Amino acid sequence: MNGSIAILRRVRLAVFAASALSALAHPAAAQDKSACNDASVLGVQRVVEIDAKGGPLLGNLQYKEIDFLEPGEVVLTFDDGPSRQTTEAVLAALAEHCTKATFFMVGRMALAEPDMVRKIDALGHTVGSHTWSHANQGSLSAANAEREIELGVSAITAALGKPIAPFFRFPYLSDPRRSINYLEGRDIGVFSIDVDSYDFRTRNGAVMKQNVLSQLQKKGKGIILFHDIQRSTAAGIADLLDELKRRKFKVVHMIPKAPLATVAAYDAIAQKDLARRKVQTANNPLASRSMTWPVETGAGSGPAPVTVARPPSQQLPWKPAAGTAAAPPARNADAAAPQAARNATPASRAERPAWKREELPWQEQMWNHYR
Repeated sequence: MNGSIAILRRVRLAVFAASALSALAHPAAAQDKSACNDASVLGVQRVVEIDAKGGPLLGNLQYKEIDFLEPGEVVLTFDDGPSRQTTEAVLAALAEHCTKATFFMVGRMALAEPDMVRKIDALGHTVGSHTWSHANQGSLSAANAEREIELGVSAITAALGKPIAPFFRFPYLSDPRRSINYLEGRDIGVFSIDVDSYDFRTRNGAVMKQNVLSQLQKKGKGIILFHDIQRSTAAGIADLLDELKRRKFKVVHMIPKAPLATVAAYDAIAQKDLARRKVQTANNPLASRSMTWPVETGAGSGPAPVTVARPPSQQLPWKPAAGTAAAPPARNADAAAPQAARNATPASRAERPAWKREELPWQEQMWNHYR
């Protein structure tokens, strides 16, 4: 029986891939969403618009102030990509269920795979940031921590060709207070998690699936963390989505109220790296095998978004000037911005607990950093 299910799964994903290729030749067909009316797919139960003003903190593993999920609701999130070797399978599984996710991308990975970044966006997913090189923020100086954050944002924006969402997740969930202060001043929302797939600990998709389901059985809802560069997630995500549907879980899709502005000094670095990659690809066409996907035009006819904003109980590390609205201090998007931020003094130097996690040896070599 399991063998038959596995064969059926491969056939279903192969059909999706063939349909995607057909959509390239017939863009109008890509707009046909009739298949998503099938009651057997997860779809999107509702859309939550995140107001990132002041840097709200979300995800109950670390932050308890905001809980926008109802019982039985989940948010699908993916870190560390994109990577064509594994992200393609993730996108195929999500599309098969007509559902949406948020991808927290690493800047270096985005510049290496700009076509994949654009494809993820074109398929209706939300693009957030996960630093430039996946370095642990808790081990960095203030200047290097800022560089990791801002260069990551600029790199992903350059790869996408338009602003990304002001959504950020700390590598290893290591969230030093001074980095949180910096993100709050930049109006960037910080996302932790509720459920961990622990996909980096196994290459077995069934193990990853059970990790998620066992936690959901206890918690009943939550923001789920996957890594789209992990083989276990690439192999098991389709079966997991099937099981989520069978257990009547509902997917909530997060979108930003406003896009994230970049800092010009870091844009220049990112654009230089992107240009270098384009030259390398032109000289060696086999270095890039990704496809060009049609960009969706116009908003879908899905559920109206519900806005989530920072609650008053999340105290700001700064005080607004008398007679002004409680907004974070403005930052000039120019070369002077990085130095100005380094001169700022955080309200508290107290470090929050470092939520470190093991990574596979090849990942450590890939990121070329040490914790």
